[in-house]
Amino acid sequence: MTSDNGQLKKMMKRSVFYLFLFGLVLLSQSACRVSYSFTGASISANVRTVSIPNFPNNAPLVIPTLSRTITDALRDYFTSQTNLILVDRGGDLNLEGSITQYVVQPVAIQGNETAAMNRLIITVSVKFSNKTDPKQNWDTPVQFSRYQDYSSSLELFSVQESLIAGITEQLVTDIFNKAVVNW
Repeated sequence: MTSDNGQLKKMMKRSVFYLFLFGLVLLSQSACRVSYSFTGASISANVRTVSIPNFPNNAPLVIPTLSRTITDALRDYFTSQTNLILVDRGGDLNLEGSITQYVVQPVAIQGNETAAMNRLIITVSVKFSNKTDPKQNWDTPVQFSRYQDYSSSLELFSVQESLIAGITEQLVTDIFNKAVVNW
């Protein structure tokens, strides 16, 4: 009986030790200052809001819906991929920008000097500021440019919507990664 009592005491001591160790791990995790998400974003716990004003279309060729499309996509991405609250202005994180290029260029020139493919290119200029950590600010606007090719046998207006959607998705991912994914 005595050896069973001794083993029971040892098991109790181990249980208390592991419970204490588990408590320390939990305590140390709650003291972290950086939050991580599945997107790879590392955002300080002090950052709670993001502001993304309208991105005006300053490209020589203006597509009326492009400004709204890009601005809304950025807002949606930041609010769906982080716990940040979108505010009109003065957010802890702020992204300001404009559309600087919307152009179609021929690519894949054939032997008869006609293009087999055309390329739609969209470029945006973005300035980022972080009130809680000014070292992360982009002092000068950063240019983000993406494109998609389409057959020259198609009219731009027939494929424009899907091209813009694909390019916008790529641009938004690039901007998000540059702003809050600190790899």
